[in-house]
Amino acid sequence: MNDALPTRNELESLLLEFEAGRIAPEEFARRLLEVQVFMPVKDEKHAIAGFQASTRAEPLLVDDGAGNRILVLFSAPDRARDFVAAFPGYGGGILAEFAWLLRRMGSGISIAINPEQTPGFDLDPEMVAMVAALLPEEDQ
Repeated sequence: MNDALPTRNELESLLLEFEAGRIAPEEFARRLLEVQVFMPVKDEKHAIAGFQASTRAEPLLVDDGAGNRILVLFSAPDRARDFVAAFPGYGGGILAEFAWLLRRMGSGISIAINPEQTPGFDLDPEMVAMVAALLPEEDQ
């Protein structure tokens, strides 16, 4: 199980600091915008190895049983391996800044970072909106 693995990146260190109460929620939210996350995406049919033909990736969204959608993210690609095994077709992924993902996702969606693992964190739609409100204006 991945739970015993040490932190390997800035996101995992941030999650552990927040869980231990060493940083305030506002600071956690600001720093979260700057970290890189791994987003599993659906593999394309008839794909050429290492080549993404489509310009639109289909991220892994799960339903919590109550009709709420959850965007599943990970701190590193190897953290995703066991979880995505239950979702055939999600063998690919994108490494991206958390802020970049927030700018492109719809409202009313929760986020799960490293689900069922330590370190991990869940953001409900209200928390996602609060973090998104901290995004700086994008340069045009």
